[in-house]
Amino acid sequence: MADAEIDEVSDLALQLAAEAATLLLERQKDPGAIGTKTSATDLVSEVDRASERLIVDAVRRARPGDGIVGEEGTADDGTSGWRWVIDPLDGTINYLYGLPSYAVSIAVEYHGRAEVGVVAHPGHGETFSAIRGRGAARDSSVITTSGHRDLATALVGTGFSYEAHRRETQAAVLAHVLPAVRDIRRAGAASIDLCWVACGRLDGYYEHGLQPWDFAAGALIATEAGARTGDLDGGPPSGAFTMAAAPSLFEPLRLLLVEAGARIRS
Repeated sequence: MADAEIDEVSDLALQLAAEAATLLLERQKDPGAIGTKTSATDLVSEVDRASERLIVDAVRRARPGDGIVGEEGTADDGTSGWRWVIDPLDGTINYLYGLPSYAVSIAVEYHGRAEVGVVAHPGHGETFSAIRGRGAARDSSVITTSGHRDLATALVGTGFSYEAHRRETQAAVLAHVLPAVRDIRRAGAASIDLCWVACGRLDGYYEHGLQPWDFAAGALIATEAGARTGDLDGGPPSGAFTMAAAPSLFEPLRLLLVEAGARIRS
């Protein structure tokens, strides 16, 4: 894997995230047909699918050997060892309600490890990005995590499932966590939460039940910004559990979540 290829992949991811973000802005007042996915509260629009088509078609033209997996159903194995992990519209509910917390998230893995991450946040007019080993940026500015050390005064983000039974148990965990921290924020888009940890807008973040396209880009960006990322059991971020926090906060937050029963309840 040569630096030149990493740069090529990163440039393409940035370009496609920007093009998809422009599409989302242009179509926000006319999102097309709206349907449901995992539950009656989990919506998908024609814009979600159009954004994925834009990205997927361009990757196939530029890098036909690469694998692709997208939230809206794209699944190509590829032959090159590279795989694009795409959330074409993270935060669909926010988008459809006219709220600004939605994003285009693109991670590019090489043999299963994320090497490039891009999260375009058109509602704020900014793009977060990272290349493994080179740090993270918001647009052209280097970003770092908050460095916060005191859990009691930490601002922590989280998210909830669209499935009612999971939301009920996640609320029980939240009831234990909330008194132990400064406050809780719920943006409604995991990729944005992770980028906010990366740039210090949040001191920590946790969530259960994410898909790879929800966290792959944001987790790399947070890690490259100096955050510690992982799950509840010493592994990497996963669908079972995803955490990110300023380094000194990660372990206290993890222990608080374990004490709250997050491992069992989630």
